[in-house]
Amino acid sequence: MPAFTIKAERDQLTTDRLLERFGADAVTHERLYDTMCYVVPKEKIHDVLAFLRDELDFNFLTSMCGMHFPGLELELGTVYFLHSMRNGHRIRVKTFVSLKEATLPTATDLWPTANWMERETYDFFGIHFSGHPNMKRILNMDDFPAFPMRKDYPLEDPTREDKNDTFFGR
Repeated sequence: MPAFTIKAERDQLTTDRLLERFGADAVTHERLYDTMCYVVPKEKIHDVLAFLRDELDFNFLTSMCGMHFPGLELELGTVYFLHSMRNGHRIRVKTFVSLKEATLPTATDLWPTANWMERETYDFFGIHFSGHPNMKRILNMDDFPAFPMRKDYPLEDPTREDKNDTFFGR
């Protein structure tokens, strides 16, 4: 059987099981760049991740990172890249939060590797993970006043006086 057919069957099985367990109002999905991507509300994210790990064998958290979409109501988000080693199947799971309520439950109880990934997401995007065993900055100074991966962070040092913007087409 061709690899694409197997992947499509696994994607469909995952989608069916998620919709059966959580309902269409809790899980939306779409294929992005040949990978199935599920969007889950923040209230259900931990339950969905636990279900994917325990019931569908997504036993490896490959990566996790933050996202920022300024101007939207839910402008901050987190994307989890999951891999089922046994089935050779990869998916993405996204959830979004508002800037005022930028808190998600930790996934360190599901995958210990989430520890540093959540700290990095907090450090660069300001998303706090409740229940995290050591929620503090990992790369920036503790007293750093901003979250540098947000799109509202200035690209250049505004106090710099030695730069003439006319040389850069501005």
